[in-house]
This record gives sequence, C-alpha cells and structure tokens, in this order.
Amino acid sequence: MSFHPNAVQGRARVASALLFLMFLFLGGSFFRTQVLQGARYHLQSEENRLRELPLPAPRGVIYDRTGRVIAENLPGYAISLLARNEDSLRVMMRRIGQVVPVTPEQTGAAVRRFRREPTRPTVLFPDAPFALVSALEERRLEFPGLIIQSAPKRHYPDGPAVSALVGYTGEISEIELGQERFAEYKPGQQVGKDGIERQYEARLRGREGARYVEVDARGRVVREQARPDQVPEAPPALYTNIDLDLQRFVHELFGDSLIGGVVAMEPRSGEVLALHSAPTFDPNQFIGGIPRDYWSELQGDPRRPLYNKAIKGTYPPGSIWKLHTSIIAMEAKQVRIDERMPVPCRGGFQFGNRFFRCWKEDGHGDVTLAQALEVSCDTYFYQLGIRIGLQSLVAGGIRLGSRDRSGIDLPAESRPLFPSDPAREYYDRLFGPQGWTQAVSLNLAIGQGENSQTVVNLARFYTALATDGAAARPEVVRGESERTPLFNITPAQLRALQEAMAAVVGTGTAAGSRLEGITVAGKTGTAQNAQDAERDHAWFAGYAPADDPKIVVAVLLEFGGGGSRAARVAARIIEHYLKGQVVSLPPTEGP
Repeated sequence: MSFHPNAVQGRARVASALLFLMFLFLGGSFFRTQVLQGARYHLQSEENRLRELPLPAPRGVIYDRTGRVIAENLPGYAISLLARNEDSLRVMMRRIGQVVPVTPEQTGAAVRRFRREPTRPTVLFPDAPFALVSALEERRLEFPGLIIQSAPKRHYPDGPAVSALVGYTGEISEIELGQERFAEYKPGQQVGKDGIERQYEARLRGREGARYVEVDARGRVVREQARPDQVPEAPPALYTNIDLDLQRFVHELFGDSLIGGVVAMEPRSGEVLALHSAPTFDPNQFIGGIPRDYWSELQGDPRRPLYNKAIKGTYPPGSIWKLHTSIIAMEAKQVRIDERMPVPCRGGFQFGNRFFRCWKEDGHGDVTLAQALEVSCDTYFYQLGIRIGLQSLVAGGIRLGSRDRSGIDLPAESRPLFPSDPAREYYDRLFGPQGWTQAVSLNLAIGQGENSQTVVNLARFYTALATDGAAARPEVVRGESERTPLFNITPAQLRALQEAMAAVVGTGTAAGSRLEGITVAGKTGTAQNAQDAERDHAWFAGYAPADDPKIVVAVLLEFGGGGSRAARVAARIIEHYLKGQVVSLPPTEGP
C-alpha cells in the first residue's frame, strides 16, 4: 500500500504538532510544580517526613492570699505513639501490654483519641510512672513510633485540704470536645474538671508548644528536630483570697468524723478565706486517670465525699433563718425588738388542731424578740410567722435572697429551695388547693418546711448582718468586690439584732462557744432531717469581733445534732483566724 507524498508530509506535521504540544504541556507542568508550587510541595514533603509532637504547657500556678502554693506543676512523663491506622495502634498496644500492664480502659481511651485526631501522636499514658517509662525505654527499639517525653504534672501540695475549692484536672472528654468553649482543644489534653480549675480554665491554660521528629516510610522515628520558637508557654499565676493556714486548720478540725460544709468570708469585701466540704478526697489521685479502686471507694462512700456540701448541698436552715423572719417583720413594722407575743412559751403553741412544739419542753416563758433570738424560742416565732402572714413571709424571704445563688466564683453552685411568689399559687401547685393550711407559715418562720439553703448563701446573708445590711458576693479568686443591699431597717434596729446575736454566744444557745477576748455574734440552728428524723442537722452562722467584724463563718454539720455543736466548730475557726490559737470549750445544748 502506497501513500501520496503530500499525505505523508501532512501526517508528519500533525505528529510533530502533537509531540510539541505534549512536551509543552509536560514542560508547563514541570515548571508549575517545581517553580511556581515548589515551596508548597516541599512543605508537603517535609510534613510527610516530619511529624509534629505537641508539648503540653504547664497550667498556671494557684496561690493563696499570702503567696503560698495551692496548685503547682511537677515534672512528669507522657507516652504517645505515632500510629498509621487504628489496627496498627491496637497491635502496638497489645505488644506494649506484654512489657507493662495495659488495661482495656487504657486501650479504649487510646483508640478514641486516635479516632478524634489521627494526625497527632496518640497519648497512651498521660501520666506515666517512672517504672513504666524505664521499662519501655529499655526496649524502645521494639516499638517503632513510640514517643516518651516529659510533661508537666498537676500537683496539689495540700491535696484533700483544698479539694473542695480547687477541684482537679483530667483528660478532656468526648462531650467537652464537642462544646464551643473547648473548640481549640485536642484529645488527650488536660482541663479543669471542678472548682477553681474549671471555673478559671481559660486563665489557667497555657499555650501548647511543639517539636518535630523525622520518621521513615514506616512511621518509625529516625531523629528529632527542635524548634525553639514553639516552646510551650505557661500562663500568669492565679492569686486567690484563700487563707491556706485557715483552710488547713478547718480540714484538720473536721478530720474523718464530721460531715458537712464550712464557708469563712471577710464580711465587707466578700473574700472567701476558707471553704471546706467533709469528707474530702485527694485531687492528686485524679491526675492522669483515677485508679479504679479509689474511684469505687469514693462512689461507694455514703458520706458523699465528691459532693461539695458548702456550695451544692441544700439543707433546711432551722433557727438561723429566724434572723430572716425578724427582719421581714421589722421592715413591715410588725414587731419591735422589745416586744412580747400574746402567748408565752410553755413548750409549744396550739394552732388549730395541732400543737407545734418548741425545742425546750418546759418552755422559755414570756420573752421579747431579742430574748427569743438569744434562746431560740420557737413559740415566739410561730406567732411572729402568723402575724407576718404567709404571703409576706414568702415575698420577704425572696427579697432577702432565699431563692438566689450567692454568686460565688465556683462552678455548679446549687440554687436554694424556697417558695415562689405568690405563695398561695406555689402551695396549690405543691399540695393541691385543699392539701395545705396557713400552718405552713409557722414552719417557714423557724426555718423548716419548704426551705433549704446552701452554706455559702447563708454565709453571704450574714455578711449583711455583720455590716450595714449589704451582702457581699463571695469571691475565691481576687477580683472586684460587689455588695448588694438586702434589707431596709433602721441602724438602731440592726444594732439591736446584732446585740441579740452577741447574746446568743454570750448567754444563749451558744454560750459554751464563748472565746476569751473575742466577742462572737451569731445564731445556732437545729434543722430537722427529712431523711433521718432521729438525727438533726446542726447549723451556726456568725461573725467576730462583734464590734468590728473581720470574719463571717457559716458551719453545717450533717446529722450534727444541736446547733451548739456547730457553734463550737465555728468558734474554733474564728479563734484560729483572729488569734492563731485554739481554746477548750465546754459542751452546751440548744438549737
């Protein structure tokens, strides 16, 4: 078969043009790849060769009011693994488990971290003990991709003594990673879980650094390359209002025998000097993952050591709420400090077909309001509650903050339980229109019934009694003080109430808590316990010195019996803070 010369020449020109276009395209592609986008592909190559290893930043140190350490950072170790996929991670965990103990929970946690962020080294042991580090370091060549590096470890020198206020840290959870406030966090990082650590997470978190390691095609570490410009940065220290010496004393005072909560405050500024919940726990045990046995012990303890009784627990306030009742009546001009009730106390008060008992079976006789506060006469306040009326009693309690949180700068503070306004509608919803009578006002007047308060909220209320009627917002960390006027009685009326509270500790129900050289003013309370009718809760709230208050203390003892027992605890706290010594106090009785 023959071709015309012109046809052959045409085909040759077409072939030449195609070859030219092909080489032009290849040349352009090479130019674009090597020249125009050379930096990009060089970076991608470096990223394939280099792996970024995050360097955990130390958390901010937490100090007390005098510069003593509440929370600090100690050197620790973290062990991570560079895994290509989930299967290789599981295989490596099984191999590591032949050298050191690896629990199923640790394997599961590592897998979840890898699924969340497969491009980062997967944390296997966030707080590895030295023995584990040594065992793996000796056989490191057997585990390609294994990363052993130093990492700051959170430490609380006073451990159980500060757990109620400082909280603890732990690994960020899956739920937290999905929240907007943790948008910049990565799996395996540590965050505050409770207390100051959680409330001030944004201020305590440092800036994570990074270093780089060179890996081969199989992901094995070849060598390390440091970049000084990515050194982790610690945040500024956090200073609190806590008096660590007083905090330690309160912890020792409660020991293992008492159950309850304490809040001590400076009455004008609201500075929280001490906050304790007993029994307590050791927050150091939570670092790097809490041991299963310790967690089971805490969960199984009926005294609820993980439940912060100072800010979360709500309890009937008992007789310490009688100051609320007195102020409500004074504001409405329904009682004078020297006024007596129509029916003297003979051990109780008959209302309708029910006899409401006073705590003192043989009665207190004919007493004034000041004397009724001093000896905590229930019969007097039953009649005062009737005089005020249920609607005014509920509305007045709300004005005095009985339904409000204190505003303390700690997370998860409970809201007190108290009737809403209007009172009739509240009780209709609670019991039905025919299920209650005006007798509920008698219980409410003495701090029982539908009334449960937190320790911190009552401490806030007593800052108003200790000063000029303005309550101070409790502040654990240094900040701007905030005071809110709570009630509107005359200075003379307030002084009369303060004198009555001084008489409570001088000759009244807390007479056994008198301190030499210090006049304490306050109120005891014995609150019925709905869970155990045989064991009452014990309360005391007060301040000292009475003529120039420096400290307000609120104490709640679960199943503590008479309020005089709580007063004795409070007296020791006040004595230690003001004089630095403890006195021997005789026993006494009374609500």
